[in-house]
Order: sequence, then structure tokens, then C-alpha cells
Amino acid sequence: MKTKKIKYTNASIGRVEIIKDFLPPPETLVLADETVKITLSLTKDSLEYFKKEAKIRHTPYQKMIRILLDRYVEHYG
Repeated sequence: MKTKKIKYTNASIGRVEIIKDFLPPPETLVLADETVKITLSLTKDSLEYFKKEAKIRHTPYQKMIRILLDRYVEHYG
């Protein structure tokens, strides 16, 4: 992953709203549901993260990504 140079300023960032973290931890992303195949492009870092976490938990990384998206939809849908 390339490191981008951060430019700091004294400018105001405006109104900030802190929201509660609702995304599930990786160990809970191992459930099964009805699925539909799609093509999805991910960053290399994201894919490597899910593959690593899936290997630790002996589950397919695609399933973990699917459940993460399902939880997001449950929260905001």
C-alpha cells in the first residue's frame, strides 16, 4: 500500500458527529444465507485482510464479506 503524504492545516473541519461502531468483528462473519453471484472489485489491502481473517477462522473469505455487507444493510436499510 502506498503511503500518501498528509497535508495538515489549521482550517476548521466543520461539524463532527461521532457514531457508534456497529460493524461486526471478523469472528462473527461466519453465518450462511441465500446468495446471488456478483463481480466486485476490492482493494488489495481489503482482500488480503479478509483472506487472513478467514484463514484464521477456517471459513471462506467471500462469506465473511457477504455477511459484513448484510449487517451494513440491516443497520441502514
